[in-house]
Amino acid sequence: MIAEVIVDIASSEVDRIFDYVCDEGVKPGSRVVVPFGNTHTAGFVMACKERSEYPEQKLRRISKVYDELPALNEECLALTDALAKRYRCPKALVLRLFLPAEMRTGKVKERYLRYVAFVKDADTSRAKKQAAALSYLKEHKKAEGRILDEMFGAAAIKALAGKGAVEITREQVRRSPYEGIAGSDTPHTLTQEQRAAVESIRASSQTVQLLHGVTGSGKTEIYLTLIAEALEQDKSAIFLVPEISLTPQMLSQLRARFGSAVAILHSGLSYGERFDEWWRLRTGEARVAVGARSAIFAPVDRIGVIVIDEEHDASYTSESTPRYRTYDVALRRATYHSCKLVLGSATPSVETYLDAREGRSNLISLKNRINSKPMPDIIIADMREEVRHGNPSAFSSRLKEELTRCLAEKRQAMLFLNRRGYSSTVVCQECGYVAQCESCDVSLTYHSEEDCLKCHYCGAKYKMLTACPNCGGVRIRYGGTGTQRVVSELRKLYPSARILRMDNDTTSGKEGHYKILRAFASHEADILVGTQMIAKGHDFPEVTLVGILDADMSLHFSDYRSGERTFQLVTQVAGRSGRAQEAGKVVLQTYSPENNVLRYAVRYDYAGFFEYESSLRKATHFPPFAKIVRVMVTGEKEEEAIEALKKVYYPLEALAKAHREEFLFFNKMKSPIRRIQNQYRYQVLMRLKGDALLSAIYDICSVKTRNVLVYVEENPNNLS
Repeated sequence: MIAEVIVDIASSEVDRIFDYVCDEGVKPGSRVVVPFGNTHTAGFVMACKERSEYPEQKLRRISKVYDELPALNEECLALTDALAKRYRCPKALVLRLFLPAEMRTGKVKERYLRYVAFVKDADTSRAKKQAAALSYLKEHKKAEGRILDEMFGAAAIKALAGKGAVEITREQVRRSPYEGIAGSDTPHTLTQEQRAAVESIRASSQTVQLLHGVTGSGKTEIYLTLIAEALEQDKSAIFLVPEISLTPQMLSQLRARFGSAVAILHSGLSYGERFDEWWRLRTGEARVAVGARSAIFAPVDRIGVIVIDEEHDASYTSESTPRYRTYDVALRRATYHSCKLVLGSATPSVETYLDAREGRSNLISLKNRINSKPMPDIIIADMREEVRHGNPSAFSSRLKEELTRCLAEKRQAMLFLNRRGYSSTVVCQECGYVAQCESCDVSLTYHSEEDCLKCHYCGAKYKMLTACPNCGGVRIRYGGTGTQRVVSELRKLYPSARILRMDNDTTSGKEGHYKILRAFASHEADILVGTQMIAKGHDFPEVTLVGILDADMSLHFSDYRSGERTFQLVTQVAGRSGRAQEAGKVVLQTYSPENNVLRYAVRYDYAGFFEYESSLRKATHFPPFAKIVRVMVTGEKEEEAIEALKKVYYPLEALAKAHREEFLFFNKMKSPIRRIQNQYRYQVLMRLKGDALLSAIYDICSVKTRNVLVYVEENPNNLS
C-alpha cells in the first residue's frame, strides 16, 4: 500500500503530497512519523492507494503510526483542502487546527493507572499488612494501586496478588477539566416566544439561523433544546462561546443537561486534559463540544447543530495564519452535514443582520426577557459636568449615589472599563515624555500591585520611573484609569465593601476566571470590577447596578466599526443588571452624551442603530457594502520589510490600475503601530466593491520572502 502524506512542516516549499510505503492497516487521517531528509518528522495521511507513480524501490516506509482510529475523519481532510485553497496557506497549517498541538508531536499520551480489585479471601494470619489490605479491599471492592501502596506497602499488595486474593489491572483514566463544575438541571419549560423560535428554526429550509434576542431573553435555553434534539437523533453538536472566561458557566449548564456527553476544548486546559477531551469527542464517547473559536474544529461526526453564541464578537476571527472567520468554517461544516447553523446575539454584527434582513438567513426575534422584567434604565452621566463641578475621580456623583444605595440594600454591582492595570499612560508633566515599550511603539501601563510598567502587546516589564529619562524631571503623572486604580479609589470610598477585580492580570491559570465568577455568584463580594470579560454572558441575580466608566473609549477608535462596537459593548454590559426580580440600573459615564450611537444604546434600539449605521456605511462604501483587504508586511529589519513591501505593492498597484472599477481605495503606508515585538509593520490597504479580485490578491501575496512575513486580512477587526 502507498500512503499520500503531508509532512507537518509549515513551509510552502514542502506543501505537497509525498508517497510512502505503508502497511494495510494505515488509513486516511492517520497521524504518522515518516523519514524526511536526514531526520524523522510528523505527518498526516491524506489518502491511500495501491501504487505510486514513482518506482516503489525508491519510496521510503512510514516509521510509525500513532493511532488505530485515524485522528482526522473524511470531513476534516476535505475541509483542509478547502481552507488551504481559500487562504493560500500550507496544508500543514490547516491540519494543525484540527489537533491539540501536543498530539502532533506525540508528547502527550493516554493516562493509565494501576488498580487493585478484591478477588477472594486468603490466609493472611501471619501478615498484618496483608490482612488489613485485604479487609480494606473486601469492603471497597477496588482501589488505586498507588494509594494502597501508601497505606499498606507495595510488598503486601504484591504478596496478595501472588496468592490470587487480588487482581492488579492497568486502566485508562480520562483527565477531566473543571470536575467541580456540575450545575443542577432545573425544569426547563419554554416560554411561548422560545417555543416559536424553536419551531421557526425547525421549519426553516435555510442553513443559517439568526437568533436576535435581548439580553436575558432565554437564548441559551433555545440552544440547549436544539442540542437535545440533535442527541436524540444520535447526532452531535458544537457550541461556541467567544471567551474562555464564559466556558465554565456554559459548561455547567451543558453538564447539568447532558452529563458526560459534553467535552470542553480550549487553550487554557492542561495538555493531558485537552488530549483526553479531544479523544472523547473523536471516539463518540462525548458528543457535545463546547469551547471558544478553535472548538469549531472539534472532531465530531454526524453534526446535528452548530451554535455560535455572541456571534458579533471579534474573537471569532483568527489573527494567525490561516486567518479564518469562524462563521465561514462553521457554514462549511453545517453545509457538509446538512444541519442548522444558529447564530445568537442581542447585538448582531451589521453584516449578519443585513444578511437576515435581505433573506439570506432566517431571522428569529426575541423581544422580551423571560421573566417579563423590563430592561434596566440607562442613566447618562455627563463627565464634562463632573469636571466643571470639581470632581476629579473616576466616578460621577450619580454613580457614587447609586453605589451607596446598592450596597445599603445588600445588592451587588458591576463596574466595567475597557482597560486593565492602574493607569493607561505614565507622562512627565515637565517635558511631556510618555513611557514607551522598547520593542513596540506603544505606551506602557502602570501596574500598582507590582509597582512596574507593562507592555500589553509583548508582555515586557519595566521598572517604574522615579525621574523622567528625557529631562530628569520628577513630576510624573498617571494618565487614564485602569482596573487597579478603580479598585483603589473604591476602597477609599467604601472601605467596608468587598471588591473583586477581573482582568487578564487576575485570571491566570485554567480556573482563574471561574474562581472569581464563582466567588461573586456566591455573594462573597459586593462589587466586581472588570474589563470586557465581564461584559457578556454572565447571569448574577443579585446584580442591580452596572457602571460603565469609559463608554467613550471604543467610540473614538479610528475604525469603521467603532460605533458598532460601542453599541454592542454598552448593550451587553447593561444586560448584566436586573436579571432577576429586582429592577436594574445602569450608569453610563461619557464625555459625548449627544452621540447618536449612545442615544440608540440608551433606548436598546438595535433596529434604529442598524438603520443609522448601515446607511452611513453604504454612503461611505464600507463593509458590508464593500470589502476591506489589508496586506501586512512585518520584519525585524526595517529595510527587509520595505523590500518585501515593494514585491507585493507593485503587482497590487498594477492589479488596481487594470481593474479601476473594482477598487474604491488603494494605498501603502506604515501601520498605525509601527512596531510590535521588534517587528516593523507596513501595510497595503484596499477597499474593493466585492470578492472578485480576492484570489488574485492572495496569489500576489504568496511571494517567498526571507525573514519577512506577508499575509492578507479580510475586513480586519483591528486596523492598528
